[in-house]
Amino acid sequence: MKVEIDEGSGFCFGVTRAIRLAEEELAKGDALYCLGDIVHNDQECERLKKLGLITIDHAQLAELRHVKVLFRAHGEPPETYQLAQRNDVQLIDATCPVVLRLQKRIKSQHDRSTSAGKQIVIYGKNGHAEVLGLVGQTEGEAIVLEHPEEVKKLDFDRDIRLYSQTTKSLEEYWQIIDYIQTHISPAATFEYHDTICRQVANRMPRLRAFARNHELLIFVSGEKSSNGRILYQECKNVNPNTHLISQPEEIGSELLEGIATVGICGATSTPAWLMEACRNRILELDAASSLSAADPLGGS
Repeated sequence: MKVEIDEGSGFCFGVTRAIRLAEEELAKGDALYCLGDIVHNDQECERLKKLGLITIDHAQLAELRHVKVLFRAHGEPPETYQLAQRNDVQLIDATCPVVLRLQKRIKSQHDRSTSAGKQIVIYGKNGHAEVLGLVGQTEGEAIVLEHPEEVKKLDFDRDIRLYSQTTKSLEEYWQIIDYIQTHISPAATFEYHDTICRQVANRMPRLRAFARNHELLIFVSGEKSSNGRILYQECKNVNPNTHLISQPEEIGSELLEGIATVGICGATSTPAWLMEACRNRILELDAASSLSAADPLGGS
């Protein structure tokens, strides 16, 4: 059986940087807290927990004083920074530079807009850490569109400024742009900003080709990964024999029956070591199956 791991899958730059910063701080031997899961992958979070990383939520942050806290790649709203400053928290800010630039652009737009003027619209997942950080730049005034069809709820008689969560689908973003351009009032203005991270967007066409080239596709992703669900669905669309798993033990021998080629890929939050563990699991199952076929009586 041929098993191939997609070379382009795995951590994006922002996640790689956040984990590197965490490992460097943990190596110093000091206590390090992380506000929220550092990455949406339980296995990687467990690995870092064993190294000493302590994951906390915002309520716990409010109770901490004089400690070291890492802000993950997703970013945080201004009030979280203000809280950390009041509590004399030493910040390790691992906000992804792409997200940080987007936050600054949205804040600048908000500062130039009046409450009765422009609508600042963000295409993203409600409640997602990155989106909460973006909405926070507008004092909670931004309108979040979770699905393209929700664009219809906008006021097309008022100016619209459109942004996107960095990990959303580029194709769906353009659907929203096209709809607004078609329906915006001549008296209103519309500006959109291409804020989707190309490390994510460029994976889609490559993953489609990768999925087509294998009889079976194993997509490895944490259950909390928004990006993982998007990329998995893209693979499933072109290869119906695509299976979403979070750990190697979920791969059973029944999946491999009659299969000659297996592709393994993952989300921007999927560590390379986890995809390699899935490959090893498949090779072990294949070897056991081959042994059983060669000796159906089990050596007796």
